[in-house]
Amino acid sequence: MCMIYSGLLFVFSISTFVSSLYFLVLNKSYLIELFFFTLNSLNIEYIILLDELSLMFMSVVLLISALVIYYSEDYMSGDIYKNRFILLVMMFVLSMMFMILSPNLISILLGWDGLGLVSYCLVIYYQNLKSYNAGMLTALSNRIGDVALLMSIAWMLNFGSWNFIFYLEIMKNNMIMNVITLLVIIAAMTKSAQIPFSSWLPAAMAAPTPVSSLVHSSTLVTAGVYLLIRFNFSFTIELSYFLLLISCLTMFMSGLGANFEFDLKKIIALSTLSQLGLMMTILSLGGYKLAFYHLLTHALFKALLFMCAGNIIHNMINCQDIRYMGNLINQLPLTCTYLNICNWALCGLPFMSGFYSKDLIAEVMSFSSVNLFIYLIFYCSIGLTVAYSVRLSYYTLFGTFNFLSFNSLMESSLIMLRGMSGLIFFVIFGGSVLNWLIFSTPIFLCLSFLMKLMTLICVLLGLWLGYEISQFSMNYSSLSMQNLILSLFFSLMWNMPILSTLGVNFYPLVLSKLLYKNFDQGWYEYYGSQNLGLIFKNLKLQILSLNYFKIYLLMFLIWVMFLILNL
Repeated sequence: MCMIYSGLLFVFSISTFVSSLYFLVLNKSYLIELFFFTLNSLNIEYIILLDELSLMFMSVVLLISALVIYYSEDYMSGDIYKNRFILLVMMFVLSMMFMILSPNLISILLGWDGLGLVSYCLVIYYQNLKSYNAGMLTALSNRIGDVALLMSIAWMLNFGSWNFIFYLEIMKNNMIMNVITLLVIIAAMTKSAQIPFSSWLPAAMAAPTPVSSLVHSSTLVTAGVYLLIRFNFSFTIELSYFLLLISCLTMFMSGLGANFEFDLKKIIALSTLSQLGLMMTILSLGGYKLAFYHLLTHALFKALLFMCAGNIIHNMINCQDIRYMGNLINQLPLTCTYLNICNWALCGLPFMSGFYSKDLIAEVMSFSSVNLFIYLIFYCSIGLTVAYSVRLSYYTLFGTFNFLSFNSLMESSLIMLRGMSGLIFFVIFGGSVLNWLIFSTPIFLCLSFLMKLMTLICVLLGLWLGYEISQFSMNYSSLSMQNLILSLFFSLMWNMPILSTLGVNFYPLVLSKLLYKNFDQGWYEYYGSQNLGLIFKNLKLQILSLNYFKIYLLMFLIWVMFLILNL
């Protein structure tokens, strides 16, 4: 079943990529209306938008989905509900297709809600308490965005159509209609886990690793960025600055948090959050093509990064703590090579796929007129990305092997390695190929020598920092323990998971307990069933229900007497 779906998705991926080249070369875009029926002069139809953006993004999503499903054939081999899992992943991909191809807010909501619902089913796939809590946090955080989207749909009734693609300029120039853009930005912030909705993203790691690979590269979290790429023409200056501040803070917070984290999957999840902040930052500065370019390159190397992490966890008997790993380069050479290449791409090492987009974004940032605060946070975040990547590499690939067990690690799964090998060429060469395709004319940025080296300086500083903070062994007293409150604050993403859970449900739960004590077990109970029972017991009416024959005859005689008196 995996092989069939994987093959189908791969064929669709190639066909959509060829179609995107056709649309790109001829500079075309098609609006296809699928007419269903007429109801009281109202046409019910589904509209599909085909242009180079939607088709190229679709081809990347389908490619990653094909390889992830192929990879799942072996990763989920021991699972008795494997077919159910594959069908859920296919529903997930289908929901994303609905979202990508639609220029209409109603049909976008169809895909948007589909993503939220199926992601909940996938997060709680391993049925335990932690998974259920993570699933609820994911679903309820995304519901806020769904409500914002529903409100924007209601507000668009003022236009007479839900095809937002025709009204973007009007939204920008009309302050009242700008509410729609604000609501869409809030919806995108929840889906792409920007502050203050960030806590669900690391929690969603409770899902199986192939799902994480798909979710964090090209589907769920990128849906928000993609929607904003479509809406970017309607941004006013105020909204752009608001988005710029939020995205920069998200980028900084996740980069800082990843340096305190020891869970392999959570580190990669926080790196996704950091890259989403980077995309949102450049998007708010008007570079929607650059944001789209980084979206595609990031999707390629992040999918492979999760696949490598999955293979390591698989071999380490489901151990995810990086402190127990180390020196894996000897046991899992191919997996570790791929992991390292992806880490280099994530850091923006020259001539890897991540370098082309990331370096371009950093240099465009230097050209913008933002203040020093945003500028410093942006470049610090780039340094922190390198720091946690180097730290991850050091702990897993080069450090001391701490997994004191008798299992032998080896590259056992050929199917998983094939799935990973299918992506490695795109990770290395994808950046330069997409650069030629997306930008018809090369972007030339003329900066001073120091400004040109700014990105490289931050990368090297981050590399040094990552190496320094990974010099801990298992028996070493970590320096972070001396400042425990500060360390907990940073590692818990500025206390956001606590605010999102206890901050929301603590007082309602306390109130419900008080109401339960006072009403259900209090005076309702006293004046209700319990007390009535006591009253009847004290009145000795219990004797009527004991079915004594004498009492029955007596009651019958009294009844007959009443009848005679009434006559």
